[in-house]
Amino acid sequence: MKKKLVLLTLSALLLFSGCGSASGKNNQSNSASPAENGYATDGLYFADEAYDEDYMYEENTADTASGTTSKENVRDGRKLIRTADLSVETLEFDKLLSYVKDRTNELGGYVENMNVNNGSGYDTYYSSQTSGYRRDRSASLTLRIPKSKLDAFLGDVAENSNITSRSEQERDVTTSYVDLESHKKVLLTEQERLMTYLEQAESIEEMMTIESRLSDIRYQLESMESQLRTYDSQIEYSTVSLYISEVVELTPVETKEQTTWERISEGFLRSLRNVGRGFKEFFIGFVVALPYLLVTVLIVGALFGIIYAIVKKSNAKHAKKMAERQAAYYQNMQAQQNGPQNKQ
Repeated sequence: MKKKLVLLTLSALLLFSGCGSASGKNNQSNSASPAENGYATDGLYFADEAYDEDYMYEENTADTASGTTSKENVRDGRKLIRTADLSVETLEFDKLLSYVKDRTNELGGYVENMNVNNGSGYDTYYSSQTSGYRRDRSASLTLRIPKSKLDAFLGDVAENSNITSRSEQERDVTTSYVDLESHKKVLLTEQERLMTYLEQAESIEEMMTIESRLSDIRYQLESMESQLRTYDSQIEYSTVSLYISEVVELTPVETKEQTTWERISEGFLRSLRNVGRGFKEFFIGFVVALPYLLVTVLIVGALFGIIYAIVKKSNAKHAKKMAERQAAYYQNMQAQQNGPQNKQ
C-alpha cells in the first residue's frame, strides 16, 4: 500500500513538474518576442528593452498620481543596466590615458579591456572631416564603473577631453530578473521534494526517474544562477566604451548656428592654418629624411661619375682610332699622288 502511495505521489509530482516545465518553456518562448519580456538563448534569459516602455509608463503614472513622487523613488528597486559610449579627442594623449585609468580605479571600477595604438611620435595625417591634421595615436577602452559613480566619471572625462560623440543606454531587466528568481525558488522547492522521494524510493526504476528529473533541475538552476550573476554584474557596474584619439587641433563644438560670413571666415582661417601645418610637416619630413636623401645623392653621384668616366674613356679611344684612320688615309692619299710624279 505504501509503495502504491509513493508511486501515485511521484507520478503526480512528475506530471506537475512536466506541466511546470512546459509552462517555463512557454515563458521562455514568450520572452523571445521583442514585444514582451525579452529573449532567451542557450538556456540563459536575456531581457529586452521592451521593459523600458513599461517602466516609463509606471513612472509617468506615479508622477501623475502624486506630485511628491520623484523619478528617483520610482527607480528604487528597479534592475537597470546602464551603458555609455564616448569618442573623445585630446592634445595630450598620454596624460588623458593615464588620468582615465587612475580615475577608474579611484571610483572603484576597473579596466575590462584596453587596446592602444601608439603609432609614431611625429606622423600625422590630414582629415577633411574634422579639424585638419591629426595624430595617429589612439586607444580603445572598455571600463566597468560602479553605477552610482557613472555620472561623475562621465563628467570627469568631459572636463579633461573634447567629446566628439556620446550615447547612453539604460535597459530595465526587472521583470526578467524577478521571473528568474521566482522560477529558481520553484525549482529549489521541487528539488527538495524529489530528494525526499529519492530516499523513499523502493525500486531502481523509481530512483532513475527521480535522478533524471533532478539532473534536469540542476542544469536549469545552474543556467539561472549564471544569468543572475551576469545581471548583478551588469547592474552594479555600468559599462563604458571609450575611444580616445590624439589630435593637433580639437574639433570645434558649435554652440549656435553660424552665419554665412562666419562660416567663410572660419573656413578661410582653417585653410590658412592647414597650409601652414602642411609646410611645417613638409619641412619636418624633409629634415627627417635628409640622411636618406644624402645617401641617395651620394649613390646617384657615384653612379654618374662612373658612367661619365666610362663614356669619356670610350670617347677617347674612339677619337684615337679616328685620328689613326685619318692619318693613314692622308698617308695613303699622299703616296698615291707621289707615285705618278716619280714615274715622270
